[in-house]
Amino acid sequence: MSNTIVVGVDGSTPSLQALRWAGRQAELTGARIVAVIAWELPGGFGWAGIPGLPQDLDLEEPAAEALAEAVKEALPPAQAENTEQVVVLGNPAEALLERADEEEAELIVVGVRGYGTFRRTLLGSVSHTVTVQATCPVVVVRGITDVPGAGAGEAGDDSQ
Repeated sequence: MSNTIVVGVDGSTPSLQALRWAGRQAELTGARIVAVIAWELPGGFGWAGIPGLPQDLDLEEPAAEALAEAVKEALPPAQAENTEQVVVLGNPAEALLERADEEEAELIVVGVRGYGTFRRTLLGSVSHTVTVQATCPVVVVRGITDVPGAGAGEAGDDSQ
């Protein structure tokens, strides 16, 4: 196994918390961070009368920008600069699992979405799939993860 932590990022507060947690873990262990953002288009586009998407639609650039902003916000500058950023068109859980396998990662870190009191007790679909199928340990981060010296964002913001 390599000394690598793969982190799922989508720009949400839970994913920023996961990235902060991974950053702290990387500081403690000397691991490198690979931050992954992935998306897939809704299956209904182009089917059953639902209009298709424009052929020139490019989501890679906005995804890369969102990932770069999340890394900058969640990690201290020196660590952010050394974080590998990966943009994938595909299922987010599968993208994380594949990247972790490719990297022979020691750890996958994901955030958990909290929509309300009842749903807050459940894992989101990405975190659930990753925890069930991963071949390495998985950390699902909940709550506040302050990192002193992190980017310009509010490191401890737990509002949702």
